Amino acid sequence: MRSSDTGGAEATVSPRHQQLIVTIYGLYAREEGVSLPVAALVRLMGDLGVEAAGVRSSVSRLKRRGVLESRRNDGVATYAISAGSVQMFAEGDTRIFAPVRATIEDKWLLAVFSIPESIRAKRHVLRSELTRLGYGSVTPGVWIAPAKSWKQTRVQLRRLGLEQYVDFFSADHLGAGELYTKVAAWWDLDALDRMYADFVERYDGLLSRWQTRLAQSAAAGTDNTANAANMKDAFTDYVPMFTEWRRLPYLDPGLPLEYLPADWNGVSAEALFGSLHSLLGPLAHGYVAGTIHQK
Repeated sequence: MRSSDTGGAEATVSPRHQQLIVTIYGLYAREEGVSLPVAALVRLMGDLGVEAAGVRSSVSRLKRRGVLESRRNDGVATYAISAGSVQMFAEGDTRIFAPVRATIEDKWLLAVFSIPESIRAKRHVLRSELTRLGYGSVTPGVWIAPAKSWKQTRVQLRRLGLEQYVDFFSADHLGAGELYTKVAAWWDLDALDRMYADFVERYDGLLSRWQTRLAQSAAAGTDNTANAANMKDAFTDYVPMFTEWRRLPYLDPGLPLEYLPADWNGVSAEALFGSLHSLLGPLAHGYVAGTIHQK
């Protein structure tokens, strides 16, 4: 699924309603086939503390942005991921669930662009998109990323009609000096590291609590009521956590570990997310499936 809109590396904040809805659709609506009944979405968002009016307002905004589209299935009002957004959600799955880190043997990818002043608005769109794809800025018109970024970059810029303004080069670093210091200038790694640290600080305790809770449930032999409570609570913990996490892989360029600080918080944050996803994901999925089919 695709990351939420981000403006750059900044402190972790509580997800907005639209971001939570995008998470729910990205995780569950595709699995349900095509669409999600409005009533089910309202119930799920209610579990997350969002009132029905706020849900409908956020859905309307997502419709205007072209992310969702309305449908009627057997007379029931539903919303689905729009045809134009399905591929973007799919492309995001790999980046969120199975990010690939470059190695020091890999080449670099240079993006060199020049956009006429008469269409300077496209310049801002292009820079924002390159940032979202994990590029660092060498100079205003020269951006850099690990070579593994090429395929996704080409697809996304073509989708946005920006491919014609950019030339790409495969490159090696031949200059003098430590590349470690160059990388620190091209990317705001300190800000990204703080975001990873914030994620770990916020959710490390959650993992411990759920490990203890599920171990106790297994030892006691839970009944159906306890299982239902576990699934609902897992959903209310998992979706906000996932929503906060999914933007981080888009801000992380996936640089070789040799170019990152020795105590880089991204390593522990990625491991924490993986553990929470494995632990809570199936329980949350079970709860959503039951809610969607609830009469």
